[in-house]
Amino acid sequence: MDIVSEVRAFNRFYTSVIGVLGSGMHDTPYSLTEARVLFELGTRDAADTADVRAMLDLDPGYLSRILTRFEGDGLVSRERSAEDARRQVVRLTPKGRDTFALLDRRSATEIETLLAKLTDPERRRLVTAMSTVRSLLEPGERREPYVIRPPRAGDLGWVVHRHGALYSEEYGWGAAFEALVARIVAEYVEDQDPRREAAWIAEVHGEPVGCIFCLRKGDTTAQLRLLLVEPSARGMGIGRRLVDECLRFAASAGYSRIELWTRDVLVSARRIYQAAGFELVEQYPSEESGIPVTDQIWAKDL
Repeated sequence: MDIVSEVRAFNRFYTSVIGVLGSGMHDTPYSLTEARVLFELGTRDAADTADVRAMLDLDPGYLSRILTRFEGDGLVSRERSAEDARRQVVRLTPKGRDTFALLDRRSATEIETLLAKLTDPERRRLVTAMSTVRSLLEPGERREPYVIRPPRAGDLGWVVHRHGALYSEEYGWGAAFEALVARIVAEYVEDQDPRREAAWIAEVHGEPVGCIFCLRKGDTTAQLRLLLVEPSARGMGIGRRLVDECLRFAASAGYSRIELWTRDVLVSARRIYQAAGFELVEQYPSEESGIPVTDQIWAKDL
């Protein structure tokens, strides 16, 4: 396969799909580059022209001509920086913000029309593929993108499977632990009160890599359960984000306290809990699959 030809063919295809080769973006008189400049200005109160140039990798003279056109159209105003008179600050005028809003709205509408032709699984495949392209071609080191979402069909089975497999590999816990996880998940499905109980899945490149559950323990107490992050996704902040999501939900659901059960060997999880404000309130010796462990109860007031 001629990789260069394949990439060039994809570029021609995609530029045709999103219509960047026309005389103006989204039925406006502004080119793709001009629309990008408007977008960068529209997402902030004011911007240093040097920063805009660096963000978009534009020639200084080209950016100056764009801003001169915008100024003539009444879209921007320019002034010297208060911190450095050699630098220039540019901001959108009310007319400029209206133009930015129009471009942004039309862009969203065009993408929605494009996605309307696809099924939900096809949309997820598309977003995953786009994320892969970005992660491979974006310069410099960056963290993999992830999303936090509600469970979909098949996810709850994944929760049980990965708890069983992962804790067996890392700690030697056997089928009894996997059965416990299965019971927790089954009870959640059978008895869930959507107003007071929820679950979340962390996803990277379209694949589940983490989970957490917020369950009802009592009228005023929630219980955080089944926090898990795949080894391949650790270090990305997913565990902390899942715990934050659980805490926000518990508070909004009206709970005044949240508790969790864990074990002393789960050091990484305990650090996340401590950082989130949980405190150890009880611990006692136990065992799992014949292995001595120390069970711990942690709690936090909401």
